[in-house]
Order: sequence, then structure tokens, then C-alpha cells
Amino acid sequence: MNNTIQVPLAALIHRIGSDNTKQAKVIAAQYDCELKRVRRSRNWLLLGEAMDVQSFCRVLKSQHSAAFAHLIGKIDAALLCHGDKLEPLTAKLARLIAATPSITLGELMQITQCSLTEARLARFNADAWD
Repeated sequence: MNNTIQVPLAALIHRIGSDNTKQAKVIAAQYDCELKRVRRSRNWLLLGEAMDVQSFCRVLKSQHSAAFAHLIGKIDAALLCHGDKLEPLTAKLARLIAATPSITLGELMQITQCSLTEARLARFNADAWD
């Protein structure tokens, strides 16, 4: 399952400033995200695993800086579209089995893109709790 997301950031330097962009780039690197310029345009792109991008956004929010408000808003909007990637696979499988106890292993594999072994283990764990 590919958890990498891309957040397009149009005219980032014009919106938050050069120094704040450099600071955000350093913070993003600490969370295994990449904040980079798209070719030679004024547009930027944030790349990273969904959980890492969420952690990066949390750090920006904790800065309590109005300069990052635009960046935080764009990241939050992108994370809303990728909510399924923010949940670990085991938690997603457990949630699906709890919501629909009659779900088949094939359906679990199709919905979550997990392996047969992971689906069987989730079913076993769910049955063990019952």
C-alpha cells in the first residue's frame, strides 16, 4: 500500500516568505518529508508518507506562528483527502472486521491492499477477542 502523498503548494515563497520556507524545509526534513520547488517555477511540493506529513503539520501548528497558517491549511486539506492512509493497516483491518463481521478475506484484501496472511491474522485476532 503506497502511503506517499503529494501536497501542491502554489507560490509558497510569496505567501509565507523566504525565511519561513527555509525553516519549513528544515523541519520537513526532520520528519522524512521533502519540501521542494517544482522545477524552476514558483510552485512548491511537499512529499512524504502520510503519517510523516501529519507529524510535520503538528510541529508547524505547535510553532504558533501566523506565518505558517497558509502551509498548515494546505496540508490539512490534503490530509483530509488521504484519511485512509493515516490509519495503520492493523487498525484498519480491525475496524473493518468489527464493522462488518461477515466480511470475507478477499474483500479485506481488496479494500486494504493487504496480503492474505495479514487478513487472516486480523480475522484471527478479531475472533480471539470475541
